[in-house]
Amino acid sequence: MDTMEELPSMLWGLDPIFSAFARLHISDIHHMKESCQVPDIYFYKSHPIYNVDVLGTVVYKKEREDFFCYGVDDGTGVINCLCWKNDPIKEGVDCAWGKPSAGFQGGFNLAAELKKMRQAQKSHCHLEIGDLLRIRGPVKTSRQQREITASTYYKVNDPVMSVQIEWMIEVLKLYREFYDKPLDLQTYMTNESPVSSLSKATNILKDFFEQGSVSKFRPYDVQDLLLPLITSCTEIAPGQQEPVAGPSPSQQLSMLLKEALEVLQNEGIVYRKVKSQDEVYLVTAQDKDLLMAVKDIIREDSKRAMYREKGCHILHILSSVRQRYSLNVSKTELELVLKLLECNSDIVSTRDNYFTIFGLD
Repeated sequence: MDTMEELPSMLWGLDPIFSAFARLHISDIHHMKESCQVPDIYFYKSHPIYNVDVLGTVVYKKEREDFFCYGVDDGTGVINCLCWKNDPIKEGVDCAWGKPSAGFQGGFNLAAELKKMRQAQKSHCHLEIGDLLRIRGPVKTSRQQREITASTYYKVNDPVMSVQIEWMIEVLKLYREFYDKPLDLQTYMTNESPVSSLSKATNILKDFFEQGSVSKFRPYDVQDLLLPLITSCTEIAPGQQEPVAGPSPSQQLSMLLKEALEVLQNEGIVYRKVKSQDEVYLVTAQDKDLLMAVKDIIREDSKRAMYREKGCHILHILSSVRQRYSLNVSKTELELVLKLLECNSDIVSTRDNYFTIFGLD
């Protein structure tokens, strides 16, 4: 990553990962590129990294007068960790307090309790090979090798490896949801959040479809409805000389429309009868062919002996619709159709998720 590709240092604070302890794999810590602008700042993809949080097994150790040096292995690599000794560890647990006093007869012995506390502290900070260590601190480069200078470190007791398993699952989730996703400056430089913009876009399309004027459409037929949302997000703020680098307005419009249509599909409001390069969407409530197909299936099957008493279960209806009408009809869309037919008194629910034709003899 050269200077032209790096995010300017004045914008690093916009990335939440920069101010957090990033739980990165050790192999990624070794492969991060150092910033060309500020020393000891590194980049994982587009994210500036200063502090890291690592959990791993001690595979080697060195002890000096002022610090411990541990080699920590998390399964992806080994990194050198510099852990400074605090005063009680350097001087010994009995220092500064001398011999424990007798204290109060039958009461609390302050010196003895402090000694126990410092012994416990020493046992958590003094590790042996094979112990599990958690360490947090900034990444440094010393003698062309990466190392972590501990701001916090301690021994982790994990006899059944439950802590390590939970850690690995959480780290993979962080990679998937945050670290591997590029930093989108547009998110932080506009007043509109992606969630609110998507919610507004979804509501605009819903209101349009509820008017009943459209039963079939392609994405470019409705994209202009969302244009005001993009225009409001790309206006240059007072004192800003040029817009922030990022997707063009047309790209933002396309992405917003795609996300809004995905939401509407998940809610069953629109669907694609045939999935092809020609993206044609049908408005579920306005698709008369789908409503008729569902009604005919219930009418025909309700006459059969096995369905006459209870009616047809929703999963049976869904299977029949996919066989006779479209493989792409989901249960959510079918539930919307059944609700419409029931409101029109075309069908009636005999029990939970069972339906029959209204007025069937």
